[in-house]
Amino acid sequence: MKVLAIDPGTTESGYCMLDGYKPVPALFGKLPNDLLLQTISTPPNYSGVERVVIEMVESYGNAVGQTVFETCVWIGRFMEAARQRGFNTDRIFRTEEKLMICHSRKAKDTNIRTALIDRFADHDKERGKGTKANPDWFYGFANDAWMAYAVGVTWLDKQQEEIINR
Repeated sequence: MKVLAIDPGTTESGYCMLDGYKPVPALFGKLPNDLLLQTISTPPNYSGVERVVIEMVESYGNAVGQTVFETCVWIGRFMEAARQRGFNTDRIFRTEEKLMICHSRKAKDTNIRTALIDRFADHDKERGKGTKANPDWFYGFANDAWMAYAVGVTWLDKQQEEIINR
């Protein structure tokens, strides 16, 4: 199943296309929000996508600033654009990612990255990227792509869990 996973931000967002759990080469990174929105909205971009999954802002009971609200606006815009293209959409909360990937609510980005490397990297168990001559699973990834990938993996894992629990 092809999944477009998005880690939204106020002005730029990380994205990663997954084909099953495998990241699709050159279809991950970070884009300005308006460009990502345009890319989602414009055929034939992301053809074959069966699901668009976006990390959703979650309340922890603390006061939040304007940037959180701006991110919420972009989440809505991305979801609406995806739906208008006929893509199915879902949202994943950060807590779900932490629990699914690291089995701890206290996990940080580095813990998530380490767990993903442990799970998917073939030979570069330190960085998960390998080299140009010998690329590994996460070759070319940067921070925002890692977190977008975590969104996609969490959604795929939840689907597997639902199948098992039926």
